Amino acid sequence: MTTLEFFSLMVSTAALLGWVSRRWLRLPLTIGTMLLTVLASLGLLGLSHFHPGLKTWAGVLVGTINFENLILHGMLSVLLFAGAFLLDLEALYKEKLTVTLLAVGGTVLSILSTAALTYWALPLLSLHPSWLHCLFFGALISPTDPIAVLEMLKRVGVPKNIQAQLAGESLFNDGIGAVIFLALLEASRGAAPSVLQFLGLLLLEAGGGLALGIALAWVTSHLMRLTNSYVVEILLTISLATGSYAIADHWHLSAPLTAVAAGLALRRFNFGHPHISIAHESIDTFWEVIDEVQNVVLFVLLGFEILAIPFSRIPVEAGVVAILTVSVVRLAVVSLIITLLRALQPGHQSSIRILSWGGLRGGLSLALALSVPHGEGRTWILVATYSVVLFSIVVQGGSMDVILKRLLRHPNAGIARL
Repeated sequence: MTTLEFFSLMVSTAALLGWVSRRWLRLPLTIGTMLLTVLASLGLLGLSHFHPGLKTWAGVLVGTINFENLILHGMLSVLLFAGAFLLDLEALYKEKLTVTLLAVGGTVLSILSTAALTYWALPLLSLHPSWLHCLFFGALISPTDPIAVLEMLKRVGVPKNIQAQLAGESLFNDGIGAVIFLALLEASRGAAPSVLQFLGLLLLEAGGGLALGIALAWVTSHLMRLTNSYVVEILLTISLATGSYAIADHWHLSAPLTAVAAGLALRRFNFGHPHISIAHESIDTFWEVIDEVQNVVLFVLLGFEILAIPFSRIPVEAGVVAILTVSVVRLAVVSLIITLLRALQPGHQSSIRILSWGGLRGGLSLALALSVPHGEGRTWILVATYSVVLFSIVVQGGSMDVILKRLLRHPNAGIARL
């Protein structure tokens, strides 16, 4: 299958399933398309028992997708930039302490807690994972996925301060999680860094990525001011989104954090230029459309990925355990951090329920799982990761509307303190 044929198939599938989702099922676009894709994939697996050639064709189709490369070195650059660029900077600044604690401390606590619980629970299923594989799973599943979270926030009526907390955490914690995951990957290849080396690597990759994104955004903003063509301005933003990510990748900096910093900084720098200099509305509309379209295509790809996951009884049971483990750890970590913040800042406005249930996982986790080295532990990691991703997007993301409606029935309780 040629690249054009594959691209056409994915976009056509996304368009058709998106139409069905909105026309008949009345579901949110991304959740509906992913759910329908999963059902279609399961249908193909069922039909393959009667027509074995169908499974071979489906396997070849999915095998053409280098999911790790497509997400980590392709779509993620544009999706992260769009999410950061369209974020409410004023609300994010007000929640900077909450975002920092959740994105850094929360991610580290979540990785260690998830790894420990997984190491303890899986032997009950006759699986005996190594500590390294449990840490792999904790590192790839702990960061909340910014793509999935931002889509949900646009759809449901979450208060602005909680939107900033969830979105800010999701945009920054994936960079922290990715750095830790890559360090573990190096350790699995016999190059385990010391604690000081690891902290130095984290500081270099994260700090360097942030600095690079801000510097390139400053240059881009001034170039945008010097042209009177909104088409050129849009091209400059695309160049910033993809170019900054590629440069960071090449220099071994945190490319996700570079894209986030570039989006946030460009928005901030552009605020200093009047509307007569920069076509703010046209640029915003462009990135909103790009964000929506790529989200739908991404979740269709996630749905089709079920054809490549080696499901069997024990790994599926491990997936159920993973869903419970990740949910419990998320609730415990968020509760700890928000309780601490309320003690330090009396009157702090937040919601443990919304932050816990709204911590979705998505394509980033699955892309990292696919980069786990082949071996005994890879199968359960893949199945567990896909199970958590599917549960978080379809069940958690799909039920946020209902949860918020129930919370809003008790306005005197204050939704931001539940």
